[in-house]
Formats: sequence, C-alpha cells, structure tokens
Amino acid sequence: MDQFTDRMLRAAKLEAAVYEEVEADTGAMRQAMGVVLLSSLAAGIGVVASQGLSGMLMGTLAALLSWYVWALLTFFIGTKLLPVSQTRADMGELLRTIGFSSAPGLIRILGIIPFLRGIVFLIAGIWMLVAMVVAVRQALDYDSTLRAVGVCFIGWLIQILLIGLLFAIFGGMPQPA
Repeated sequence: MDQFTDRMLRAAKLEAAVYEEVEADTGAMRQAMGVVLLSSLAAGIGVVASQGLSGMLMGTLAALLSWYVWALLTFFIGTKLLPVSQTRADMGELLRTIGFSSAPGLIRILGIIPFLRGIVFLIAGIWMLVAMVVAVRQALDYDSTLRAVGVCFIGWLIQILLIGLLFAIFGGMPQPA
C-alpha cells in the first residue's frame, strides 16, 4: 500500500502517530491537500443524486471553503487565543495535520444512495470532527484533549456562522441533502 493511502487509513483510524508524522513531514502538504480535495469531492458526489451536477459543484466548493475557513480559524484560536506553553506550530504543520483529518469524509460518497445520505453525512461529520480534535491536539502539542475540543468547537461555530453569512449574501443556502 502506498504511503498516501496508508496515511489516510491511519488518520481515519485516529492514530495520533500519523498526525505527528505528517506534522513533521514538510513534503506531506500535497498529500494533505489531496485528502481535503478528495473528501470535498466525495461530499459533492454524495449530493449529486438529489441536487444534480450544479449541486455537486456547489457541494464540493462549499466543503472546500468550509474546510479552509475552519483551518484558518483553528490556527488562530489554537496558537493565539488558547495556546499552552509548549505550543509551537506554524500554519503548514497545522494544515498538514488537519488536512489528513478530512480522511473520514471520503465516506460521504455513499451519500449518492438517497436513503443513506443523511446518516452517512452525519457519521462523516462526527468522525471528521473527532479526527480534527486528534490532529489539533498533536499539531499544537496540547496535553489536554479538552483544549483541542474547545479550539475545534469554537472554530466550527465561527465557521458555520461565516459560511452561512456568505451563502445568505451570495446566493442563498444550499438545499438540504
């Protein structure tokens, strides 16, 4: 199995060691962004049956935009608002780790099956959130998982509000899947 696939599977299994590995591997940025793109595309494909090709495009773009906004917020909150004394992370380290935390989102492709869409997206969302907590804990060198949960939750809330505002201003909210 190649390194990319192996890392995605280990990230989806919530292995803390893989998040440390990609944090230290400056060459893993392409892989991390590949995971984000694949996960976002899976979200788009997952809504194509109910929303058509334009829904697929919007779903993919919305997933990418949401991830990017959440990543920026997480970096700011984790390194500026809620750091601990050992927190030493740059944007690249955090982007690599939380990029791989998108690996569970690949299951969203199963949303193409209409009766599974809701449950698949719910499971994927929770799984990705848990993976992001592990990634943030490792990237920001937190001893406390609770602190990582706080950083992720605060970032998630702000991201939801910002993305909702953008959709309200520039074309309405996407239809529920």
